[in-house]
Amino acid sequence: MAFDTFDEGINLGGVRSKNEIRTLICYLFASVNKPMDKQTIIEAIQNRGLANYFETSSCFDDLIIHKNIELTDKEKSLYFLTPNGNMVAKQLESTLPLSVKEKAYNCAVGLLEQKRIEKETPVDIVKSENGYRVKCAVSGGETNLIELDIYAPDMKQAKFIKKSFHKNPELIYKMIMGTLTKDKDLITECLNDAKRIN
Repeated sequence: MAFDTFDEGINLGGVRSKNEIRTLICYLFASVNKPMDKQTIIEAIQNRGLANYFETSSCFDDLIIHKNIELTDKEKSLYFLTPNGNMVAKQLESTLPLSVKEKAYNCAVGLLEQKRIEKETPVDIVKSENGYRVKCAVSGGETNLIELDIYAPDMKQAKFIKKSFHKNPELIYKMIMGTLTKDKDLITECLNDAKRIN
């Protein structure tokens, strides 16, 4: 297969033709089976070094033009795979290396899960007189289960706290509840879970 894309940022084993990139995008939509925004698709492919960022963005736009994917939620900029795009995914999926498909799929699923967590656990960084306040919450549906207001001396630390909170908000909630209720089993469980976090 002829290479017709820029290869900057592509790892060994990545895709280097526009047809492969378009097929990979269709495959991601078909395998995840959920509407996704353009940025999630690009990050899923580019973060693993599977294709060039600009080429992936261009191929995504090509799929819109050829009605392989269509906008389903204008407000959230979510797209879905059309029957035509689904046909592309099924017919050409075998042309993609298994390792490429697995990496892209795992990354896409991880990004979607991260977006879900961020939606259910809002974190706001607010400038204060002597630094920043990081306001975190764990939603229980109609009401927040817990709300935290954490001081950070600078924006770098505030962003680090936000990222850490979003990494595992359930664990933070369980740790606080275990400490407040003096539930030793729950605290031990939390400590064991914390050891497994990267």
